[in-house]
Formats: sequence, C-alpha cells, structure tokens
Amino acid sequence: MKVFFDTSAFVKRYVEEPGTEKVLEICDKADQLVLCVICLPEMISTLNRLVREGRLQNDEYRKLRDLVLEEIEDAEICFLTPEVVAQTIKCLESNVLRAMDALHLGCALVVEPDLFVSSDRRQLEAARRAGLKVMEA
Repeated sequence: MKVFFDTSAFVKRYVEEPGTEKVLEICDKADQLVLCVICLPEMISTLNRLVREGRLQNDEYRKLRDLVLEEIEDAEICFLTPEVVAQTIKCLESNVLRAMDALHLGCALVVEPDLFVSSDRRQLEAARRAGLKVMEA
C-alpha cells in the first residue's frame, strides 16, 4: 500500500499525540511512504517549537531529528514540479486551504497514493473531493 502522509499526521510517528497509534499502524501496513519535499522542514520546525515550549528537551530533539533523518531516507519524496504546482493551484482555487496544505495535496494528487493521511480536516475534505481515499490521524 502506497501511503502519502501530510506533516500533521507524519509527525505523530515520532511525537506522542492523539492519533499516534493509528499512524504507527498505517506505517506498518504501508509498502511505500510518500512525503512532500516540505515535510522534513515542517517536522524540524514542529520539533523545535516543542523544544521552545518546554515539551521536548534538547537531547530528545536531537535523537528525534536524527531518527527522522534516518527513516526519511526510505520514503519517496515528491518534489515541486510544474505538475505539482498546477495541482496545488487547482486545490487552492477550489478549497479553503493554506498554501502548504495545498502543496501536500498537490503532491498527493500527482503521486496517486492508495491512502492520503492527515490530521487537518479541511485538507482531508479537499482530498476526498479530489478523489483520494483519506484517513484522519
């Protein structure tokens, strides 16, 4: 099963939040994980925010960062291409989405995963309307 994760869901693989168990189950069932090129910077941003908020210690951050960097090597990364940009624009014109959420969705529409996973309800609804099978994490 080819699974596309939005950052809001994929970060739950590394940070205990509601939905973490579901994300881990999906990862176990997936043959292929697909991520947008912006997923890694967004995850690092999230982890740094958790450090600033005191919810994650610096040594925990470094361990998680290194784990993410190691494990992301096995994922397929969807890069920005003219086709991805065109799909992203279509998503923005037909849905109420933030630009980065639309970019994840534009990538997913190009790579055509078996499942699109996110924690963002607006993004999930837009993905559903675009014909993707979705799951909320």
